[in-house]
Amino acid sequence: MPDPIDFFERQFERQVRDADFALNPFEQLALPHVRGSVLDLGCGLANLSLEAARRGCHVTAVDASPAAVDHARAVALKEHLSFDALQADLGLFRIQQDYDTIAAIGLLMFFRKETALALLRQIAQRVRPGGQAIVNVLIEGTTYLGMFKPDDYYLFGAGELEQTFEGWNVIVAQRDSYPGPEGTCKEFSTVIARKPRT
Repeated sequence: MPDPIDFFERQFERQVRDADFALNPFEQLALPHVRGSVLDLGCGLANLSLEAARRGCHVTAVDASPAAVDHARAVALKEHLSFDALQADLGLFRIQQDYDTIAAIGLLMFFRKETALALLRQIAQRVRPGGQAIVNVLIEGTTYLGMFKPDDYYLFGAGELEQTFEGWNVIVAQRDSYPGPEGTCKEFSTVIARKPRT
């Protein structure tokens, strides 16, 4: 099994080479809800973060991939965006301040359960009242596991994200299914939720 960081590093290098920076469907879904100060965890090539910065957000984008972070920094510098890009081990990352929007799209399933749930709790704690959490994960029923290290991932339960944001205003609670290689499938859950102001 490939290391997930190596897997995505090769993918990001290829996308940069091919100038493939289109927002994926989850980023397209998220973009209208991104505002204010933004933390994008596992930002990848930062397509969502860069577009949010172009729309006036101040963005902190974090990823483990050197290729992704270098690309994001270069674009932000060229376009004079309000943007910080950090390379970090997200399994050890601690959110140090509150944000209006925190996004983690396609990230949390790459950690063991305890780490994934701890980071999800941090996200919920660090969203400012009135702000948004945007979280997308693979869930049980996914049969494409080729990008994971054995025993080093977590497929969320159906409805687990919604339970995390119980008491919030859930704006989006969506399931999506995509075909994977060799007849496998990828089952996703996406939640966009607004934290109560009181």
